[in-house]
Amino acid sequence: MTTVSDRDQILALLDTWVKGFIDKDVATVVATYAEDIVAFDAIQQLQFKGRDAYRAHWEFCMGLCEGKPIYETRERELQVDGNLAFAHYLSHCGGVDAQGNVQGCWCRVTQGFRKIEGRWLIVHEHFSFPIDLESNKALVDAQP
Repeated sequence: MTTVSDRDQILALLDTWVKGFIDKDVATVVATYAEDIVAFDAIQQLQFKGRDAYRAHWEFCMGLCEGKPIYETRERELQVDGNLAFAHYLSHCGGVDAQGNVQGCWCRVTQGFRKIEGRWLIVHEHFSFPIDLESNKALVDAQP
């Protein structure tokens, strides 16, 4: 009997998250989160507590994307230990506008996972940009 490892289950969860993002399917994205998620997103407010609050934020974000969203990851690391895991990576997040131009930037992502009733879910998510302390502006043109 072949079993799917915890690592493979988390990678499949991340693939589902990306597919939901690219399809602008908020329900699919939100289904990857635990009910009590705490999220630190790069825009809007300091933190989001709970799946409903984060769902509203994702609806807002998806409304900002005019064309087809894009999401690329680099340097992904995943650590799993028992019922807890975390991942960190760089992501290029954005979209393609009506003229075919790619609009987006690289950011940093950290996600925490917990196995709840046999299912892995994201319990913490953090998107961020480096900032230039002199200008107090996000470095949205940073490259990996």
